Amino acid sequence: MAINDSVKLGKEVKIFHPDLVNLYSCEIGDETKIGSFVEIQKNVIVGAKCKVSSHTFICEGVIIEDEVFVGHGVMFTNDIYPRATNEDSSLKTEADWSVTKTYIKRRASIGSNATILAGITIGENAIVGAGAVVTHDVPDYATVVGVPAKIINSIPNMGEFANSSLLSSIQ
Repeated sequence: MAINDSVKLGKEVKIFHPDLVNLYSCEIGDETKIGSFVEIQKNVIVGAKCKVSSHTFICEGVIIEDEVFVGHGVMFTNDIYPRATNEDSSLKTEADWSVTKTYIKRRASIGSNATILAGITIGENAIVGAGAVVTHDVPDYATVVGVPAKIINSIPNMGEFANSSLLSSIQ
């Protein structure tokens, strides 16, 4: 495990056990904390003042804004239809697929052991409960739990999303 020379670390980033992480070609914002046994792949952006807890995997294509909490053992994906081989049975290479982006908005919190599928946006100040499997976008200020994750709460009076088609498509 290592911190590759291509990693861009902001000011006062705290990596608790540098020998027990795998970071390469990613960008980590100021004052962010990274726990042990975390892997952050190339082209990932983690914002300022985030906390990424131990045993978390953040794959290429994930963009995490500022002040986000990522619990222990959170798993991100970046391929909607993963396969090991092509139709002709040849092994897939990086050239055989494209990254599906995932966005985690400012001040969101993701509980331990959650799985975030590719192409998802988790809204500002949203909460993902521990163990949830997030298969749809999560609106700003919503709390989701379960498998698949469903909205159980949102901060009252947060405006239009409470009656939006997005909300009804998740429930």
